[in-house]
Amino acid sequence: MFAVENIRLKELAIIAQQNRRAYDDFCNFLQEYGYASLHDFVTDADDARAEAAILKYLKRPLPNGVELYDGIARPYAEAKGKWLLLGWILRDAPEQRLRPMIASMERANGIAKQAALLNRVRAYVSEIYPEPERWNWIAISEVIADRLEGSRRAIKGTLFEAIVRRLLAQLFKDNSVDVKVSDVEIRLEGETYDVSVVGAHGQILIPVKTRETMGGGHALLFTRDIHKSISAAHEAGFDCLPVIIAESWAGDLTTLACEDYIYINLNPNQVLEVEPLLEAELMKRVPAFAALCQ
Repeated sequence: MFAVENIRLKELAIIAQQNRRAYDDFCNFLQEYGYASLHDFVTDADDARAEAAILKYLKRPLPNGVELYDGIARPYAEAKGKWLLLGWILRDAPEQRLRPMIASMERANGIAKQAALLNRVRAYVSEIYPEPERWNWIAISEVIADRLEGSRRAIKGTLFEAIVRRLLAQLFKDNSVDVKVSDVEIRLEGETYDVSVVGAHGQILIPVKTRETMGGGHALLFTRDIHKSISAAHEAGFDCLPVIIAESWAGDLTTLACEDYIYINLNPNQVLEVEPLLEAELMKRVPAFAALCQ
């Protein structure tokens, strides 16, 4: 029996709709500034006027009750929320693609740099999407939902890294194991390990990998990512204990180039169900962690 209900999609649609208030607030601001609509602003040939409008919006406090929410419905800080909203509206990735460009821009301050860069993006996308209907809420909500999905994946990964760290620290305390859950992330060949256990005689890196959906091309990338994390750790001389939380993952666990791994066959959205299983699996490995201090 297959579960056809896409809970993830439903949740993302709800959060995207919650973000309509921020979209409407920006459109209202544009009208107060003198633009007839968002489309009128995007297609404005007067670059100086459009950039001034963006700068004024970024400096303007949001009205009470207006916030932008991330992929698990947490509000962003106001300054970041306004930056993200404009980037999303303009069909770009403000953190991943645009922010690295800001450091090389010659402007007096960060907000001025943001405004100048967003204005250049505005002028560019106005030629790609000149139709008015591309700028109404229905079209923009689809873009926001896509961006929220990326945000959600990143947050879920960070969430379980924090859970693993907390569970390990408690297990070591309860079992009087003299090892430490490191507070310092380790970077190896482009891989980041936020969870590692350090003892007097060694260190174990713990990549935490989560995936919500089954199958598809991204599943292959997910599998490749796991193999890369293990390989990078081993090449640098570290032991590796990957933690994989993925429902119906099709990867071949026997091909993982490590002595041990933890695989929990559940959707990472099921946090309450996953956490006790994860704790039990980590508990089984306490002797291996204890060997680091012997």
